[in-house]
Amino acid sequence: MSIHEDSFVHSFPAIRGVQAGKEYYVSMWPLGLLVKLLNGENDEVPPELNAQRTLNKSRIPEIANYIVSNRSSYGFSSITASVDGQIKFKAYEEEGIGRSLGSVQIPMDAKFIINDGQHRRAAIEKALEECPDLSHETISVVLFVDEGLIRSQQLFADLNRYAVRPTRSLNILYDHRNPTSRLAKEISESVDAFQGMTETAKTTISNRSRKLFTLSGIYQATIKLLGKSKDSKVTKKETQLAIRFWSSVARQIPQWGLAKRGEISSHELRNDFIHAHGIALQAIANCGVDLLEKHPRDWPKKLDGLKKIDWRRSSAAVWEGRALTGGRLNKSSNNVALTSNLIKQSLGVPLNEADQKVETLFLKGNT
Repeated sequence: MSIHEDSFVHSFPAIRGVQAGKEYYVSMWPLGLLVKLLNGENDEVPPELNAQRTLNKSRIPEIANYIVSNRSSYGFSSITASVDGQIKFKAYEEEGIGRSLGSVQIPMDAKFIINDGQHRRAAIEKALEECPDLSHETISVVLFVDEGLIRSQQLFADLNRYAVRPTRSLNILYDHRNPTSRLAKEISESVDAFQGMTETAKTTISNRSRKLFTLSGIYQATIKLLGKSKDSKVTKKETQLAIRFWSSVARQIPQWGLAKRGEISSHELRNDFIHAHGIALQAIANCGVDLLEKHPRDWPKKLDGLKKIDWRRSSAAVWEGRALTGGRLNKSSNNVALTSNLIKQSLGVPLNEADQKVETLFLKGNT
């Protein structure tokens, strides 16, 4: 496939399609050519006179690093642009499939407006600075004929109208590159209480679902337990420790096993018990950090204290102000800390200075 310039036009191999009764074209452009022809700068143009969002430059380094760090596995969807100039399409054949295959010719003085993909374009430009050899790799570009500002703005709105970010659980499930994502998936598959009871597509659980945990909840609790950040490396020993920890926790909460065996519905468990919610996993993980540090040998025995806790949501004297606010679950960081404090006290784990400060303020507010 070749792309060439003569004295008057750019000529690109392309496929012709039709949407809304109008022709559009799909072409493969080398990355080096992309950054030359598509100018993503629009900082000085007010939104009402623009047809794309303002470039968020803080996003560019992360996207560029994604390209450079994953040379053999990165991937991008098409960039969409409108052409302010006359487009001519020359089909390879007059009939059949060849009628849709050919080349588009665009005047060299035509202007391109990016309708979708300006951050990808800017990141590609930055990645090329570090890896110039990427310039010969390609990306698909969808070209529409520019019909003026109003049409371009409407196209931008339409392209983004139904865009929905995937849930955190789904991002974790599909991310095979990130070590902490792989850790969460391995735990959900290795800990008996989590097997078949983990919602992997959503961050919330519907009333009808038999699932009891979310993958995002397991992820957040486990990286807290191990003191990891999003992109931290995870050793085999740390993975085994996390699996052992959550398996030991599950043995102290028999209702989890009842739900898995179908002896109690997950919906009923969520209605009646604090430990059937993500705040409990997070609070147990918070407690686990100090537990593992202060009791490296006998921490499994210390977890016996979980059985002493009255986990019933109806026990307002225990949970109001900690896991509950006005009888409703509250997952704020302060409530997680107060719930963790109660668990620490039940397990005989001393409160640290930060814990004690939160606890003192809580007790003062209840007197």
